[in-house]
Amino acid sequence: MVSREIINKPTGTVTLFAFDKDQGLSEHTTPFGALVYILDGKAEITLTGKKHILQKGESIIFPPNKHHALKARERFKMLLIMIRS
Repeated sequence: MVSREIINKPTGTVTLFAFDKDQGLSEHTTPFGALVYILDGKAEITLTGKKHILQKGESIIFPPNKHHALKARERFKMLLIMIRS
């Protein structure tokens, strides 16, 4: 996995992530809401126990304090837009 923070402001961040097949992030929560936008490839995203398969051009919203995880079904890239306020 490779990540690069593009914007870091008091109100939020924008981070680009790239994952190889079968890489991912284990289940966790954050105190902030976030939007994930898939730029390329396909990912399995689990949000509060429900699995979602997203591919290029699709997005999902993570509400604050809700458990979420992700796994690359194939190589994929995503933007994570975190809103702090």
